[in-house]
Amino acid sequence: MNKTILVVDDKSNIRRVIDDYLSGQGFRVVTAANGRDALLTARHEKPDLILLDIMMPEMDGYDFIRAYRREQETPIILLTAKLDETDKVIGLELGADDYVTKPFGMRELVARIRAVLRRTGRMESSSDVLRIGAIVLDRSAHFVKVDEGLVDLTPTEFDLLDILMTTPGRAFSRFELLEALQGTALEGAERTIDVHVRNLRSKIEDDPSAPRYIQTVFGVGYRFTPDEN
Repeated sequence: MNKTILVVDDKSNIRRVIDDYLSGQGFRVVTAANGRDALLTARHEKPDLILLDIMMPEMDGYDFIRAYRREQETPIILLTAKLDETDKVIGLELGADDYVTKPFGMRELVARIRAVLRRTGRMESSSDVLRIGAIVLDRSAHFVKVDEGLVDLTPTEFDLLDILMTTPGRAFSRFELLEALQGTALEGAERTIDVHVRNLRSKIEDDPSAPRYIQTVFGVGYRFTPDEN
């Protein structure tokens, strides 16, 4: 059964990006825009883990933890833009289990989620290996094989391939890919994705000029398409 993650953040774009990525990773995602709504959602949905922003209207993250910890011990990871260590310590002392500082990459966030779920005994053992066509990506051992041969990828290339392979057939815009990789997308920087894709194709495709796997979706971005040959 898929683990349920409650994402609590007042910014709809952040909720959407996290929802899309975590859903692709096999999690069930529910969302709330503030602490007050999150309390109601948590009582109804009974999530396995909560991703919690600190600065929100209606009820901030700290007040949510104070209220929720009187009811449940569900693990909580703080999503904080604050750089002051005191703010993080307060959250941990109130009962949060971990924190991630914005901006963050989606792969880092998933690693933190899985680590907390394992630590709290809520994560069943599951495969971290993606196998599509001739390509094998192992998240835990951090290697990629093509036709059984190891391929040397940079961390960004590895994360990009992970994102694309997680939801084969889905077209990602350059903005979505950049935001998933580094937690924020700067205006005009999406074209750097083209460079990473070009480099990645040169390492996993038989003919990078006619790619079988990482295909261009004109006017949109890129998608991973399983080789049917």
